[in-house]
Amino acid sequence: MMNSRFIRYTQSGQIVITPEDDLDWIVDVILETGYDDEFCYALNFDPSFIAALMRAGFLVMSAALESACGPDKLYRCILLPKLHLKRSVLFWQDLHETRTARRLLKRYELRYDADFDRILDRCVYVHGDGWLIPPLQESIKAIRAFSSSLVRPVAFALYRDGELVAGEFGVVTGRVYTSYSGYRDEDSAGTVQMVLTGRYLRDSGFAFWDLGMPMDYKDRLGARNISPRHFVEIFRKALVIAGQV
Repeated sequence: MMNSRFIRYTQSGQIVITPEDDLDWIVDVILETGYDDEFCYALNFDPSFIAALMRAGFLVMSAALESACGPDKLYRCILLPKLHLKRSVLFWQDLHETRTARRLLKRYELRYDADFDRILDRCVYVHGDGWLIPPLQESIKAIRAFSSSLVRPVAFALYRDGELVAGEFGVVTGRVYTSYSGYRDEDSAGTVQMVLTGRYLRDSGFAFWDLGMPMDYKDRLGARNISPRHFVEIFRKALVIAGQV
């Protein structure tokens, strides 16, 4: 059965996405119509649907919306698939390593895809669950449990003297790694983790590093802020090269 090619909107104008939709087509519609909201809405937390959203280039967030007042408040859990109006992307020729960071590298060890659940839980503890509510946390863990080569949640763990001192988790889609959240438990560990992660991704043949929302520390690492059209173009190209299209 062919995927649906029908756009649904909320009363306030946000696009609503369902598992039946042709997600690549929806992304094309967003780009062609000048949709100026970074977020779409969805109500289905099925792991396969969330993985498909990630595969289409969305960074999947979530929220719990209060829908009733009083002592027995009710909440609606919603997905917020996000296609940034500006996307922070690191290309390897732009990777910037400060002298300070390089001096600190030898103190630490980076491990790819280690301590995933612990790092995700620690990110929630440090930053809260405002956008990463429990149903999305569980779906991400479930995607990891059954994932194929198309979409895989992974973690980067930074250790000092055998102790986990910083980490981040994200999603590998083809030859693209998308950061979701990270934390650090000691000064400078976050910078070292990003430099070592950039080196790992570069040396492992990834096309680029998708850093999501633009921020100053990402700019200092060498990231560029690109348009959603440019991002979708290079994201899809990376999937084709990886044999996933």
